[in-house]
Amino acid sequence: MRIRIDHATRYSYARAARHIIQVLRLTPSGHDGQQVGDWRIETDVDASLRRSEDAFGNIVHTLYTERPTDALTLRVTGDVSTSDTGGVLSGQVERLSPLVFLRDTPLTRADAALADYARSVRPGPTLERLHALMGAVRRDVAFEIGATTADHSAAEAFALGRGVCQDHAQIFIACARRLGVPARYVSGHLNRSDGRHAQEAAHAWAEAYVEDLGWVGFDPANGVCPSEHHVRVAVGLDALGAAPIRGSSYGGGSEQLSVVLNVRPVQAASQQ
Repeated sequence: MRIRIDHATRYSYARAARHIIQVLRLTPSGHDGQQVGDWRIETDVDASLRRSEDAFGNIVHTLYTERPTDALTLRVTGDVSTSDTGGVLSGQVERLSPLVFLRDTPLTRADAALADYARSVRPGPTLERLHALMGAVRRDVAFEIGATTADHSAAEAFALGRGVCQDHAQIFIACARRLGVPARYVSGHLNRSDGRHAQEAAHAWAEAYVEDLGWVGFDPANGVCPSEHHVRVAVGLDALGAAPIRGSSYGGGSEQLSVVLNVRPVQAASQQ
């Protein structure tokens, strides 16, 4: 499947910001399940854009503005060809030991309730336990936009019993680590099965390391392993480490943020 991504993020400032720095994890890399075609990051202001890789192997662009600005738009467009690998990640260069992904963070640290929840997953082979965990999270944590914010931890979202894909992924990660399974956060995009191309935000899921199999993806928000409908962009210990955009501005006062995201099969686009 070929999937087209068109993603625009606009920042508007109360007064001109003297200097803006943004760290962008918006560019996917290729592996056996996806091949990246034409991919562009553009901005509407004078800025420097430097490409590098972070410790997790994510493609990172760092943006520096050159002069004061009262608004900034970042636009990402590109095509990715995907195939279904049953959720198993292969052909990806791994720079870190899986044991790194047993490390807790403030967003993924399990409290007593989450620890008990993890222990409630029925015993068995690791892969079976992870599938059971995914199903349990989808069943017990309702999907509700606006119930949480980006600052909510896995424990907080679990206590609420509702959240969005970020919360589902971090709850899964917290529980997997409590079971002794390395797990990490994945940010990306989803070509929705209901045909809705316009979306409110990017998607998120988790990957867990299974001996003799490697990294396997789990999408608790949808109760499935990633398929040809998923575009994998960046990974981290939690949502903060894989955030598509992080940065700061100097001056500018209050800011307003708007996001326009369209994810669709190329075939659908060509028929319009």
